[in-house]
Amino acid sequence: MCFHRPTCPNREHVVAAHPEQGWSLCCDGTIVFDDTGELRPDGDVVAPHRSYPVERLAVAA
Repeated sequence: MCFHRPTCPNREHVVAAHPEQGWSLCCDGTIVFDDTGELRPDGDVVAPHRSYPVERLAVAA
């Protein structure tokens, strides 16, 4: 999916970043979300892999 020639050595090369929406588009077509989840070009989903339990997240009142 990468259009660079030669192809990018790093698939995580960001070609479009939208931090206000919480996602970035990588060169290989993967969408990476701020919560560490991913949506791959083939439709595969990578669940968020947090290093802390969700219960510890602060919630605004």
